[in-house]
Amino acid sequence: MIEIRDLTKAYGERRVVDGLTFRVAAGRVTGFLGPNGAGKSTTLRMALGLDRPTSGTALVDGLPYARLTEPLRRVGALLDAQAVHGGRTAAGHLSWIAASHRLPARRVDEVLALVGLSDAAGRRIRTFSLGMRQRLGIAAALLGDPAALLLDEPVNGLDAEGIRWIRTLLRRLADEGRAVLVSSHLMAEMARTADHLVVIGRGRLLADTSTADFLAENGRRRVRVRAVDPAGLAALLAEAHPEAVPLGDGAWDVPDADPGELGALAASRRVVLIELSVTHDSLEEAFMRMTADAVEYRAVTA
Repeated sequence: MIEIRDLTKAYGERRVVDGLTFRVAAGRVTGFLGPNGAGKSTTLRMALGLDRPTSGTALVDGLPYARLTEPLRRVGALLDAQAVHGGRTAAGHLSWIAASHRLPARRVDEVLALVGLSDAAGRRIRTFSLGMRQRLGIAAALLGDPAALLLDEPVNGLDAEGIRWIRTLLRRLADEGRAVLVSSHLMAEMARTADHLVVIGRGRLLADTSTADFLAENGRRRVRVRAVDPAGLAALLAEAHPEAVPLGDGAWDVPDADPGELGALAASRRVVLIELSVTHDSLEEAFMRMTADAVEYRAVTA
């Protein structure tokens, strides 16, 4: 288990992480979400002993990272796939990490095969693409066969096949009983992969809940409707659902409407419908709505 307890990191008067508390339980994939500048990377760095908290604690199996013996056997991490020596080969890079923890040399070949880099084992890392470096970073995280994993943007630079592979891998690692914490901005992937979500904004906890409950609490149901007579439908919606939004193809998006009631109302007004369907917010839409007030860097839309 990874446990964050009242964790705070301040630089002068500015609190990057502010009293953060959550758990990453074994046996599930926990998505770690937040806008840019929310404090996700700083939290991961404190969990791995790379930054010292101003207050609070970050624990792996009940101990701070610095007190773990042979920590690679307890927790694997990928924070920056570019932070490797370009002159080393893939196998050489993993070999010195394995030697530092007295891991058998065969683990290097095993993890290279697992991430699909066996044929590139002897290549210099400087020749690797971003996606290949991501795979090498994941191999390093798995080298000690750890029970906990912390991964920061693991799909960055991966192609479609690679994204599907990492999705399957994370699911399998959790099913084996590991605690998996994944930070990502790709909401579609988190919706497919994460069982649980921890959402932060401006360093503070905004949500700590299952993915299904997060969508139920923060997502909206919408009804898409279209009619034979667009003008008649527009008049009906202007009266009964002024919040409806035209979609440009004759259809309307009606937030939080009841499809049965809307269909009955159209029938009573003799507005013949050719489409009446229900959709729900995606994780991205629900996330954007929840974190709207926690976005630190916002571009101006022309």
